[in-house]
Amino acid sequence: MSIRNIAIIAHVDHGKTTLVDHMLRQAGTFRENQQVAERVMDSNPLERERGITILAKNLSVRWKDTKINIVDTPGHSDFGGEVERILRMVDGVILLVDAAEGPMPQTRFVTRKALELGLQPIVIINKIDRGDADPHRVHDEVLELFMELEAKDYQLDCPFLYAVGREGVAMQNPEDARVDLTPLFDGIVATIPEPTGQVDGPFQMLVSTIDYSPYLGRLAIGRIERGVARVGDSVVLLEHGHEGDAGAAARMRISKLFTFDGLAREEVEQAYAGDIVALAGLSDVDIGSTVCDPAAPEALEGIAVEEPTVSVDIMVNNSPFAGKEGKYVTSRQVRDRLMKELESNVALRVEETDSPDTMTVSGRGELHLGILMETMRREGYEFAVSRPRVILKKGADGQLQEPYEEVTIDVPEKLMGPVIEKLGQRRGEMREMQNPGGGLVRLVYRMPARGLFGYRSEFLTDTRGEGILHHQFMEYGPYVGALSTRSRGVLVSMLTGESVAFSLGNLQERSTFFIDAGVPVYEGMIVGENSRQGDMEVNVIKGKKLTNMRASGSDDNILLEPPRVMTLEDAMGYIADDELIEVTPKSIRLRKRLLNASDRKKASRASA
Repeated sequence: MSIRNIAIIAHVDHGKTTLVDHMLRQAGTFRENQQVAERVMDSNPLERERGITILAKNLSVRWKDTKINIVDTPGHSDFGGEVERILRMVDGVILLVDAAEGPMPQTRFVTRKALELGLQPIVIINKIDRGDADPHRVHDEVLELFMELEAKDYQLDCPFLYAVGREGVAMQNPEDARVDLTPLFDGIVATIPEPTGQVDGPFQMLVSTIDYSPYLGRLAIGRIERGVARVGDSVVLLEHGHEGDAGAAARMRISKLFTFDGLAREEVEQAYAGDIVALAGLSDVDIGSTVCDPAAPEALEGIAVEEPTVSVDIMVNNSPFAGKEGKYVTSRQVRDRLMKELESNVALRVEETDSPDTMTVSGRGELHLGILMETMRREGYEFAVSRPRVILKKGADGQLQEPYEEVTIDVPEKLMGPVIEKLGQRRGEMREMQNPGGGLVRLVYRMPARGLFGYRSEFLTDTRGEGILHHQFMEYGPYVGALSTRSRGVLVSMLTGESVAFSLGNLQERSTFFIDAGVPVYEGMIVGENSRQGDMEVNVIKGKKLTNMRASGSDDNILLEPPRVMTLEDAMGYIADDELIEVTPKSIRLRKRLLNASDRKKASRASA
């Protein structure tokens, strides 16, 4: 049976996972009466909640006499590390592009990686049923992107297909009859080359991803580059290195061997070069390691992943409520969990600091770090998080440099004024403005990554929820100095107790609260946002004084506005340098680093 290895790449929300659902159905993976969830590949609870793909996943379908191994990849730029490492497993890519939005920032990022590796693309222009779809314009934009990225002739000559992913149909031309995905399957078999590995050579495989089984331990997933893998064979594990550099070798034995069949793993006795497999029995295996025959210990070139650009401090929670809600609260437990994450999250960095209670964690962006923290709190961990900061570098001339992002914004024409004003204040530099019609204007900016911290909530307010904002790392550029990202102060609780509706009602005219009545608070906890600059200390636990006299109007019901609920990413973008986020399995609280008011005044005088 011949094999094809492909990855599906696209910008976030362009329809990759929905298309994979229909590929599985039409290839006969599911029984006719089988109940299957929508977006079946998004199996992680966070993926289903947010409607995005976070982790790359393997599956396979059989079309006629060909086995097609498919990798579904994330579309968000913060998870680009997932995309980079799995592209080494495949020989071709399906590039999915929205028929209205066209190539977006993440499309450019993943396409560049695929073209550099020499992979054969197939382009699918999806969602041609949209009212504002313009597939012919998008076709030209994709070709322009390929030429800009210096694609080779065979990559430029790739097939273009048109699809409606949610209906499970693909066509050679937009006007063709909409039947099924046969043109896509036939295009994969005809266009994507077969794997080129030598079956008769000594076994060799690069580990591209890691999975974990509670019964078998760590599973090394990758494509067999050469030879045959058999259960019971001895192998050596070579650390990350370059081709020919054996490095430190550890001898192990393959205890179980799996190939992918539909969504499941199928246990087999042997597998051949070109197939994507999962190996059990390799206890210390890591992403980028090479598994090979002890007689020919040759390391393949490791997986190079772009460096992180944003870091935060994760520390032990020392608030008055510490340990009340979390299961794992000590520095050792938090440190061990972060070190475990490094085994599979290749774009993450964890470093020790001078304080034994604090670790510096670096990643691709706020969402990348926020997903890690959200996963940890759901597992029962409790900790505190500092404000994100960008990772600065020294340039060749000794000048300080900071990361810049390419920001692409689609905004209604009548609402673009506040957006342009706010991005200008945050040192954004407009590179392009397009008005393709339909009432939306596309703005492309180059701006410091720091300028985007906390902007998304303002953006949604300014555009009344109609704007779309995407950004991805662009380059390192000159440091632009201080940036003001929050124009208002906060309300800080003066005392420890339980919030009372009477106090909140008196304060709500000049503030926005983050808490409701009946919520436990402590001294130094941030309970709301001030309506003007500067922090204000407030007493939210003060109740109404009771007397035996009844006054007119004094017993009216107190109507409180709903509190502003912060997600973890919202909180990371909101807090200032002197503030922390307290993260527990049940709560996300904002607080001052120094809880006592007099300590904060002393620190303020000392820094002045």
